[in-house]
Formats: sequence, structure tokens, C-alpha cells
Amino acid sequence: MQLEILTPDAKVYEGEVNRVVFPGILGGFEVLKGHAPLISALGEGIIKVTSSSNVEEFNVKSGFVEVLNDKLTVCVEGIVKEN
Repeated sequence: MQLEILTPDAKVYEGEVNRVVFPGILGGFEVLKGHAPLISALGEGIIKVTSSSNVEEFNVKSGFVEVLNDKLTVCVEGIVKEN
């Protein structure tokens, strides 16, 4: 899957990933390859990104994610890279 994480100021992540865990406003959820199309609001918490060689975490305050045809586009505010 292709992932982009954007803030109002910059693109903070772009790359091929295997799995992403998001802090949804109603609870956490995971996106894997082949996931159904989705748009969801994100709450405060950690976005955990797993690629073939690395695991990275981003602390976010709020935002949205769109999942469409194995492309994940994330728009967030207040992001801090944890790893």
C-alpha cells in the first residue's frame, strides 16, 4: 500500500507500507492491503506504520484518513514522529 501523511505545513511521510494502525475517534483500527474504501476521522493518539524494514510511530492530535485502492492519504494536525 502507498501511504502519505500530510500536515498543513509539509508532507511528513511517503512510502510503501504493509500495515497501518490508526487512532479513530471511536477507537483504533488497522488497515491492511485490500481494505475496503474508507474515510475516517482520527482522534488524538499514535499512528503506527509498519513497512517491510521498519516500524514508525507518529503522535497526532486530530485528522482524517482516506483509504482507496491501496492508497492511504492522511491529513493531520499536531504531529510528532516518535521513532
